[in-house]
Parts: sequence; C-alpha cells; structure tokens
Amino acid sequence: MSKRTLIPIFLAIAIAIAGGMYYYFIGRRGSARTEQVFDWFRDTSSRPELMMTTGTKCGDAPFIFPTDGLIGFIWDDSFRPGHRHSGLDIFSGTEVGVMPIVAAYPGYLTRQSDWKSTVIIRVPDDPTQPGQQIWVYYTHMADPAGDSFISSDFPPGTTEQFVEAGTFLGYQGNYSGDPRNPVGVHLHISVVKDDGFGKFTNELDIENTYDPTPYFGLPLNANENSDTIPVCN
Repeated sequence: MSKRTLIPIFLAIAIAIAGGMYYYFIGRRGSARTEQVFDWFRDTSSRPELMMTTGTKCGDAPFIFPTDGLIGFIWDDSFRPGHRHSGLDIFSGTEVGVMPIVAAYPGYLTRQSDWKSTVIIRVPDDPTQPGQQIWVYYTHMADPAGDSFISSDFPPGTTEQFVEAGTFLGYQGNYSGDPRNPVGVHLHISVVKDDGFGKFTNELDIENTYDPTPYFGLPLNANENSDTIPVCN
C-alpha cells in the first residue's frame, strides 16, 4: 500500500479517535441531567422537589435565587460540538411573561438601547473575590417577536441605575433573536468578567465568565456535576 493511500486512512482514524474523545469527555457531560430535564419538560408538574424559589439563599452564598424554576442547564454544559454554556438556565414551566425575575445581588443596572430581552448589573466588589468587579447578565426577557418583558423602570438606554437584591427586573420569556426559532421559556443568568477597564466582556465566550457555583452555593459546574439537577431548600 502506498504512502498516499495510507495518509487518508491515518487521517480518518485520527478524526474518529478525536471525535470519540470529544464525545466521551464533552458530549457525555450532563447527559444524565439532560435526560431528567427533558422528562420534566414533558410534565412540568412531575418533580416539584427540583423547583427552586425566588429569593432562596443556599447556605452562606452571597446571591439569592433570581426566579422560580428548575435549573436545567449549568455552566460549561455542552449542547453540541464546540458549544460551552456560559451560565445557568432556569426554566419556569409557564408561558412567556408570567414568571418574575429579580436581581440576585445589588449593583448598577444597564440596559443598552438595542437590548430587547437583556439587562446587565455591575457589581463593583465581587463578594467572592473582594476588590474585583464583576457583571451579572440576565437575558431572554422577551417574546419571540422581541416584545420586551423587562420592567418599565429600566427602559432602553438605562445606564448605571442602582438596584437592590430582590428588585423586580422583568419576566421570563423565550426570545432568541429569531422569531421562527424561539428558545424554551427561561432565564439565562451568568457572572461575567470585567475587561479591566470598567466594561463587561462578551458573555457568549465562556472564558469571559465565572463558574457561578460559589455565588449561588449550588453545584453549577458541569465538569464537577455531570448528572444531577442542582437544588437547595
């Protein structure tokens, strides 16, 4: 067999091995939990013991829970090859515009002029890393067409408005940016890094976010919690 023939064979084997390793180490991450979540989607009244309640504080964690619902997906879950989830998704099991969302921690709220479903809150002093600034990002607060469920207290263009923990921010929605392909009704929340110059970084890149586990006192890192839905009383 010629070297030219062997090269494509070795390349195919290498790709297959890489794909297998990806599936084992990444694709399987959260698979047991994902199965539970989809079972719950089929009957959202089936697991009341897994539902978190707004305002709950787990142990001595600094953040309160921002909405009622089930934590379906957590930090660094993977939904497809190459994807790494940058926060946590909390599903209410209700229709859009029904389940309230509150601020998990005090800070200074901004809603950029083109944000239909999103606000971000600047926390000048990170309670888990004193002296560092962080940002807490809340999104999907709109319907598929982009009709916003954000509180009227925070119109587009709001900048640096102080809010206390527990302040009403809006309602869970299913806005995705594509009216033909809405997401499930939920809140996505993430803890975002500062760029070092007083601005927030791009939340879509997981490297720009922090593992939310110490902020909420729940096992919210998919690398460490591969099979359970986080909950505390």
